[in-house]
Amino acid sequence: QVHGIVRRSSSFNTGRIEHLYKNPQAHIEGNMKLHYGDLTDSTCLVKIINEVKPTEIYNLGAQSHVKISFDLAEYTADVDGVGTLRLLDAIKTCGLINSVKFYQASTSELFGKVQEIPQKETTPFYPRSPYGAAKLYAYWIVVNFREAYNLFAVNGILFNHESPRRGANFVTRKISRSVAKIHLGQLDCFSLGNLDAKRDWGHARDYVEAMWLMLQTDEPEDFVIATGEVHSVREFVEKSFKHIGKTIVWEGKNENEVGRCKETGKIHVTVNHKYYRPTEVDFLQGDCTKARQKLNWEPRVTFDELVREMVDADVELMRNNPNA
Repeated sequence: QVHGIVRRSSSFNTGRIEHLYKNPQAHIEGNMKLHYGDLTDSTCLVKIINEVKPTEIYNLGAQSHVKISFDLAEYTADVDGVGTLRLLDAIKTCGLINSVKFYQASTSELFGKVQEIPQKETTPFYPRSPYGAAKLYAYWIVVNFREAYNLFAVNGILFNHESPRRGANFVTRKISRSVAKIHLGQLDCFSLGNLDAKRDWGHARDYVEAMWLMLQTDEPEDFVIATGEVHSVREFVEKSFKHIGKTIVWEGKNENEVGRCKETGKIHVTVNHKYYRPTEVDFLQGDCTKARQKLNWEPRVTFDELVREMVDADVELMRNNPNA
């Protein structure tokens, strides 16, 4: 049985988990039960945890958009940093220290200005955004509760994990949605930021399995979860267009660079400086050797498969609902 916390909104915000309802049309719950709550409200966290008395808690709640964290720095710190402390304190307040296993969604953004390549569990942290800095506090407060109270608490330092359910304002989903719209004749061109940022991209379903495996071990430990492969935003764009039969040729430099379709001559991609971060993270590559050895985990979905799945899903979505 799974319990979740959902923030109150004037519109339904459960789109990505609709299929988990017993009756999706009527929002009738089955083995998934949702509670109204928020990581900024410690009282509701105590109330929910005391009522549910969970055996495993996965803290996946965050203001998780790195660029937006520069504009919402205080809110990001409150939710991503202090929010984690509130959850841990709620476990302690409810007397569940010895019965709960706690998973904290850490992030490769902790490494930021990377100190070694590839990055592993012992690599020094150097966050480059309010998001990364807030997650750094969360990482260490989890370690502190583990050592101070013997709580089974782990940090999963997950590198970028994507899927068709990724939020529309994240770069991978922005690309797949835009390419789908261009394919269907609903859009001509879209804008991106730093095309040369390189990331270690994996599939969310592989990474969620790794989260679960971390809580099935005998001793709590922190793990890096990654594919070990690096691809640029530029490459993600090229492969997405290739999947719909278009070849992108790059012209110009820096902010004047454009991606032109070789077959039609149309410009489909431009660069807009507003999508750049004040401090950029240029390169992230994970080393998941520890997870392979201790969790017997390894990524199964390739980069090419991930790109194709995301583009196909968005073509289907946009075909049925162009305004989605």
